[in-house]
Amino acid sequence: MKNAPVRPGRLLRFTALLLSAATAAGAAQSTNVAPGDAALAAYFKAETARIADRCLADVRTLDDWQRRRDGYRAQLFEMLSLAPLPTRSELRAAVTDRVEHESCVVENGHVQSMPGLYVTANLYLPKNVVRPAPTILYLTGHGAVISNGVSYGNKVTYQHHGAWFARHGYVCLIVDSLQLGEILGLHHGTYRDGLWWWNSRGYTPAGVEAWNCIRALDYLETRPEVDKTRFGATGRSGGGAYSWWIAALDDRIKAAAPVAGITDLHNHVVDGTVEGHCDCMFTVNTWRWDYAQVAALAAPRPLLIVNTDADSIFPLDGVQRLHAKVRRIYELHGAADKLGLVIGPGPHKDTQDLQVPVLHWFNRHLRGDDPLIEAAAVKLFTPEQLKVFRELPTDAINTNIHETFVAAAPASAVPKTKADWERQRSEWLEALGEKCFDGWPETPPPLAMEKRIEAERDGVRLQAWDFTSQENVRLRLYLATGSGFKTPGRIELGVLGPSGGAGGPLSYDDWLPRVAAAFPNELRDELAATATRANGAAFDAIRRRLQSESVALAWLAPRGVGMDTWNANPRKQVQVRRRFMLLGQTLDGMRVWDLRRGVQALRSLPQFKESKLSLAGAGDLACDALYASLHEPGIEQLDLWALPESHRTGPDYLNVLRVLDVPQAVAMASERSQVRLHDARPEAWQYPRQVAAALGWSEDRVRVAAGPQPQSQ
Repeated sequence: MKNAPVRPGRLLRFTALLLSAATAAGAAQSTNVAPGDAALAAYFKAETARIADRCLADVRTLDDWQRRRDGYRAQLFEMLSLAPLPTRSELRAAVTDRVEHESCVVENGHVQSMPGLYVTANLYLPKNVVRPAPTILYLTGHGAVISNGVSYGNKVTYQHHGAWFARHGYVCLIVDSLQLGEILGLHHGTYRDGLWWWNSRGYTPAGVEAWNCIRALDYLETRPEVDKTRFGATGRSGGGAYSWWIAALDDRIKAAAPVAGITDLHNHVVDGTVEGHCDCMFTVNTWRWDYAQVAALAAPRPLLIVNTDADSIFPLDGVQRLHAKVRRIYELHGAADKLGLVIGPGPHKDTQDLQVPVLHWFNRHLRGDDPLIEAAAVKLFTPEQLKVFRELPTDAINTNIHETFVAAAPASAVPKTKADWERQRSEWLEALGEKCFDGWPETPPPLAMEKRIEAERDGVRLQAWDFTSQENVRLRLYLATGSGFKTPGRIELGVLGPSGGAGGPLSYDDWLPRVAAAFPNELRDELAATATRANGAAFDAIRRRLQSESVALAWLAPRGVGMDTWNANPRKQVQVRRRFMLLGQTLDGMRVWDLRRGVQALRSLPQFKESKLSLAGAGDLACDALYASLHEPGIEQLDLWALPESHRTGPDYLNVLRVLDVPQAVAMASERSQVRLHDARPEAWQYPRQVAAALGWSEDRVRVAAGPQPQSQ
């Protein structure tokens, strides 16, 4: 099974590919490598190492672990979209058919893990079971069985495991996953379908799978054939991942044997295996975990890690690194013998080399015996025999469960008093820092300002300064002043957007020809990198303004824009964004950080220490500018063009929709800055205007206007 289509060669190591291509002669011209690719690879490598180095590093004794374990588990529930935990509603279990075989019996049935969320399953029972038996929860990977538009569920692909366990004396429940079950749901929100708002809502389909596993155990506890004190969990690939979730979250699992379902962040982010996985493999990494921390939550219960030596999407080196970290936690418990590692030969494939050790493991730890295993795991039933529904239920919510599984923050009331507002604002800012922007550097590095351009022509002085936003992120800040104004009274900072994005004159591709018209030699590197030609007439508005007003104009290209641009292939851009996501960041969340650092860089220049500062952006970068203003003091005015009305359609920050939405952020910004919303619908911005009126702020704190962006900026 593969969680998402992977073409041959796609999983070449990300870092090696970018670095080797970037340093080859003429690479930028002869390959698809962009100027910022090498720095981006170095950034991902450093951020991944930082998370890996601190993973379980504060656990030195068993007491350390025992003090932290419950907190870790609570964090995992949250990162799996399960905080607060859904209500354990009535399961409404139903058996729709029963199929007899000479070696076992299968019941086809379903439960509702919440009203309308159907979990279809096959329950395999030993023949003539007379006493409660040890029971295996088998979780399926992505093994589509679809014929004539009818899905029979992943459970059909994995049926040989259920029958095999039943033939060896176990009850085994095989449950469909949300993706490719009988009722088709979605695992590909960010991978394929552009549903980046999943990050903003704090939603991952891994959470639905984890919840369905918890409710499957609830159901099994009602069955007389089941010994509820002897539950085991296993599954492979996607099902291996779900085995990790349930083993980490639920102590009812007494032994686990996930197969090919986990590796470490280095494999995913640096080596690029994220590109072979859909979203069910990943948490919303709010607390910035590496995966050994998930695995360690199984300790000290028996845990067998199973993999092959040539699995392209669960590489062996990452599995071994993870095993070494988890082994230390088992050793603290004096339970090193309860942790096993099996490596079989071959690729990402379901083989006997992996199946037999799993059954041995459960025999040893759930039954206390270890007999010779002679029978092979074979498929015994047709897809039609294992189908649960003849007609799909009309009340099923599986297909669109991502819309409702995680609740957005409730609508905000307009505060009645200043104290109400201050309390609400404080809560929002605290939650933004903890849940949305925790991926920002804990200790910002020095700005390390370096002047790269200094030129004067036609009464305009141009400077360019490079500065450090964070480790491996060097950005360029451009400054234009009239030659007669050495200490301008006001400085306007415009955020340059990526090629093809919103922003008009605030897009890099529009801005560069205007400024390069006067400074073609100084900006030759920028022109060469973008194949853009200078536009002489377009610079006139900038020049006239700088010569007549005490104003300075500045422009900042945040990461991924301009000289720092990355591979333009849309599929590669998607996977770049997903790498940020796995690191507990988002691209736009880190661009907010870049804008903060750009403001700090401006303020570090002596001539601008006392100047009034305004900040302008368009589209998603207008939203980034808005949030930067909430965390960076001294921004007098915001000019925001085509500001997204919601994070549902705007930039994604982890969990932000569980805290607030864009209108609430505008209200907070308008308390400290004048906010000008251009190309905006007045009805979309009633909340900040009502807050301003209720609290007696001046009428011009929030203005909603139409019209084009000034060409001078």
